[in-house]
Amino acid sequence: MATVGGWGDVPLSQAPLAATTIDAAQIRDAGARRLADLTRFDPAVTSAYDTEGYIDYFTVRGFVVDNRFNFRRDGLPINAETSIPLENKARVDILKGLSGLQAGTSAPGGLVDLVVKRPLDAPLRSAFVEWRQRGSVLGSVDLSQRFGSGADPQAFGLRLNAGAERLDPLVHDAKGHRRVLALAGDWRASTRTLVEAEFETSHRTQPSVPGFSLLGNSVPAVPDARLSLNNQPWSQPVVFDATTASLRLTQQLAEGWRVVGQALQQRLRTDDRIAFPFGCTDPNPPPNGTYYPDRYCPDGSFDLYDFRSDSERRRSRTVDVSLHGSATTGPFAHAFSVGVQRTLVRHRFQDQAFNYAGPGRIDGTLVTPPAPLLTTASTDRDERSSEVALRDAIDLGRGTTLSLGARHTNLARSATPTDGAAGTAFTQTFTTPFASIGQSVGRGQLVYASWGRGVESDVAPRVPLDPTVVPPTPRYLNAGQALPAAESRQIEVGVKGGSERAEWSAAAFDIRRPLFGDIASSAGSCSVVPCTRGLAGSQRHRGVEGSLAWRGGEWDLRAGAQWLRARVDTPNDPVRDGKRPTNVPATTVRLQAGWQPAALAGLRMHASGSHESAREVLPDNSARIPGVTRFDLGARYETRASGSGTTWTLRAGIDNVFDKRAWREAPYQFGHAYLFPLEKRTLRVSLQADL
Repeated sequence: MATVGGWGDVPLSQAPLAATTIDAAQIRDAGARRLADLTRFDPAVTSAYDTEGYIDYFTVRGFVVDNRFNFRRDGLPINAETSIPLENKARVDILKGLSGLQAGTSAPGGLVDLVVKRPLDAPLRSAFVEWRQRGSVLGSVDLSQRFGSGADPQAFGLRLNAGAERLDPLVHDAKGHRRVLALAGDWRASTRTLVEAEFETSHRTQPSVPGFSLLGNSVPAVPDARLSLNNQPWSQPVVFDATTASLRLTQQLAEGWRVVGQALQQRLRTDDRIAFPFGCTDPNPPPNGTYYPDRYCPDGSFDLYDFRSDSERRRSRTVDVSLHGSATTGPFAHAFSVGVQRTLVRHRFQDQAFNYAGPGRIDGTLVTPPAPLLTTASTDRDERSSEVALRDAIDLGRGTTLSLGARHTNLARSATPTDGAAGTAFTQTFTTPFASIGQSVGRGQLVYASWGRGVESDVAPRVPLDPTVVPPTPRYLNAGQALPAAESRQIEVGVKGGSERAEWSAAAFDIRRPLFGDIASSAGSCSVVPCTRGLAGSQRHRGVEGSLAWRGGEWDLRAGAQWLRARVDTPNDPVRDGKRPTNVPATTVRLQAGWQPAALAGLRMHASGSHESAREVLPDNSARIPGVTRFDLGARYETRASGSGTTWTLRAGIDNVFDKRAWREAPYQFGHAYLFPLEKRTLRVSLQADL
């Protein structure tokens, strides 16, 4: 059901929006371990600063998904500035486009909902082990059981997911480990009352891998993808600890009515550390060298910084109560809901180290001394939001449905620097409406048009203008200040349908969002003069996307493509005005094929291909990386042992089967151009036993 869409128990095939679902079986067959691995399934979803050992980022429809506001867990908001395990996720729903109806503030690309595995009606005993080149080993179990006594022997259910992994990827100097423990339970108190609870705790420690960059004004040749520039003797791992718990009560009322009460609490602790390449000072003439603030020097050298931000703590609590029902007024049938949500967010940080440690080289051969002094202040943040959401799907007859909705949000945010400087705070009230009309044009086919608004905000970073100066001079005159929210808009027209053998969808969309940027206080670049962070213009993405899935005999095929025209509108910045945003391919294609030979029952072989066109590296579009195409192969063989009744599933896969060497993405992040190479060919083998 499309919980991410906000229309209750409406299947995605009937919802007036574009969305995709990736279930646990797809995740396992593809060997996906992180959220970033999900980009291979849908052409609208691409990578964004996707690197080993760090937070997962990706884009939807060309917009970076905001990890602070665009993630949900069973419909409730969570913070994704952490490592999120997939072992206990039944599926991942991705809503493409604006999510103002579903979220108070969020970036316009899309909304991601992580649906947790719950107890099953039938017992489940499943064990899984996987080896991945060069030495990563994962073991996990998935157990489900119902029990009870008296009148209802199935009243209670428990589901346990646990896993541990030794991380030893092909990338050098990136060894680590992780573990996850998750327990979900439910109580069928009566035929009308269902109580559900779940708990998850996870730990991950692993050095992160920084990106390469331009060498002067040139895009360099792709280096060995196994090389990590975070290879100093003093480099420390990034550590993610996360605990999440939720409780949900569903009470059936009169015929067609129910009330749902939910509560969620999340606690995150992060130690973020890295030997970080950032810019370069060229020691060569003229006369005192050239400073490259957003790339490396032409000779392959760069400035290396010791970054340490320990004990970052992020806390959030949400309570949500909603009423769902149906009624008839005159000739019209209504399916509507009203919900109230309250969220409290508290972020606490320590002073950081972001200090020049010495020069580095792109071959990773230079060793520099550490510079761990905590000289940079951070910013603590608090947020309180109260939201009321109304939705009404009106059946107008003859297959026509008018969907109307709105979310009213009262938001209060504050930012307080840790160095004792004056903080800032603001409150804002806004309403984000949504409207669509859908027409059934045949069995299982829907044509729809929708319009909606969304709201997002930003905080001016506390980034030093020159990290070599102690104490550092702030790059932003409003450093650490929360910026007022700004409004995005979207128009979408789509068609979707399906039959026993095929499913298809297509959508055309037009999204315009406010663009936060750097506004120089005087003549010159914001890399050398102080700036103000604020609204600098807008960004418009117009595109067409489509997908087709077909099943016939021994074969199944799935294909998808997106064409995107993305442009930046910054009248006061002619360098960027009218240019393509960085790291956004204009064309994306995904292909998947599966073959199950009738002569060998239980065997399924599958192949996938992906193509992404060229991406811009710099905001002025003066450098780009070429398009990249990769292919993956996999196989699954399932057999049932006649004596024990155990079902064995053997899987094998090869990612990047032709060992393609290419730049896969070019994120312009932290005011710097980075380049990430395509991962080398990787072999994986796994065995699953279901009792």
